[in-house]
Amino acid sequence: MRKRFLGIAMASVMGLSTVAGCATTTVEEAGEATADTEVATEETADGEAATEETAEATEESDGNSATSLTGEGDKNLHVFLYMQEHEKKIYEQLVKEFVEEHKSEVGEVVFEITTQDEYNQKMIANMTANDMPDVFYVGPAAVRSYVDNGYIIPLDDYVDADTISKVWGTTQTIYRYDGTNVGEGSIYALPKDLSCFAFAYNKDLFDAAGLEYPDPNKPYTYDEFVEVCEKLTIDKDGDGEIDQWGVANADQFGMTPFLYSNGVKFLNDDMTKVNVANNEPLKEALTFYTDLTKNGLTPSVEQDTALGGYQRWLDGQVAFYACGTWDVAAFMDDATFPYEWDLCGWPVGPSGDGRSHTWMGSVGYCVSATSENPDLAAQLVAKLSTDEDGQRAVSGITTGESIQLPNIVDLAYGEFKDAVNNGTVPYASNVDVIFGYFDGNDNYEAALQETDYTYNGEWFTPFWSGVFNIKNGDITVEEYLQQVEPEMQAALDEAIELQNSATK
Repeated sequence: MRKRFLGIAMASVMGLSTVAGCATTTVEEAGEATADTEVATEETADGEAATEETAEATEESDGNSATSLTGEGDKNLHVFLYMQEHEKKIYEQLVKEFVEEHKSEVGEVVFEITTQDEYNQKMIANMTANDMPDVFYVGPAAVRSYVDNGYIIPLDDYVDADTISKVWGTTQTIYRYDGTNVGEGSIYALPKDLSCFAFAYNKDLFDAAGLEYPDPNKPYTYDEFVEVCEKLTIDKDGDGEIDQWGVANADQFGMTPFLYSNGVKFLNDDMTKVNVANNEPLKEALTFYTDLTKNGLTPSVEQDTALGGYQRWLDGQVAFYACGTWDVAAFMDDATFPYEWDLCGWPVGPSGDGRSHTWMGSVGYCVSATSENPDLAAQLVAKLSTDEDGQRAVSGITTGESIQLPNIVDLAYGEFKDAVNNGTVPYASNVDVIFGYFDGNDNYEAALQETDYTYNGEWFTPFWSGVFNIKNGDITVEEYLQQVEPEMQAALDEAIELQNSATK
């Protein structure tokens, strides 16, 4: 099976879940890459042992780093993840604590970190060389292919049910797979995090326009949102050119919350057929979304190409922008974003269920099927994912800098919210918007995207990548939906064929 897997596969070592920071590749994509490119085997950390009190790190020119941590035992682990430097500092400390706690068992733990861009290629190299790390990431979209092709093990026998029950309900299900259905059966990963896209607004721009702030308990309707954006779209210097806009959007990730909030689904219930050509809620929502640009309430396609919406948000040029849970620390940094801001919900469409919808993402820690020490590896996974002191550190309760929300629900609603309210953790005051999306309530709901339940997400690429043509007026919404459906269906059919090939 392993050879067949490499031959057809590697379709998502890491596909986007996180949302930023939540991408993993399937096995099928890795196989396609190896057909075109000769991949070199990656080296791990320097072989010299460190003392149990110290760690020896090697920095590589491509942004990699590997830290060797040693104990007094004879069991070795190789951990391979991607993260940013500020994340690495906190997680490396957790690994050091783990080594100290298990020093009678641990011989060496190599903690290797790379960039998100490099992660996929290095995982492909590991797969090709049949030299998998003991602990690595898997995203919800990749669980099926990793399990089908024998790369990861179920954690049921290694991590107790009480540990699993601590985390957000979504992350208790999205890493389950029973051989047929995602969301059922054994659990194959524990979450590094759970994230979502809320909506952010610049309070200073609202103050300057004399507008009331968005109500965090009552998201705007489509019409209300347009009315507010019109008042926030301004020629500030009087030169005849707009230089402040109501909103900026990124089609790849910032469009779908507008559509989901109008009840849009792109696939049928069993996710085998694309449904966009004759989809009235989608037609209605996509018209609303593209009209924001056609009517000048967002930067034009040309202006967006010259300077993206994220940078315009940081520069104070737009009033609303997407805010992932991973963005909060940057937005709370006055040097990065010198404006007052807060969170609100995405606007609600007339054909939806009356709630604001967005997408959530996650990436999880898994254990390799080739690990010689799966029990120890699973204990490390639990340390990184569900240890209460560790979650206090990564959420900012004890460090003062939040790089994610706690995975543990009681900790999130308890100590974390208290720390936000008393100012220990710098965070947007309307944090309940995010909790509303995570848990679902009368105003908010979040879910994984349909791409997370198909064998890969390539079928959605033709849709988002051509939307700019509607904004430019080159094609109508109706024409676009008729045109793009066959291309999306062909890509979905290919994903289904890959899935069937992997499971035969």
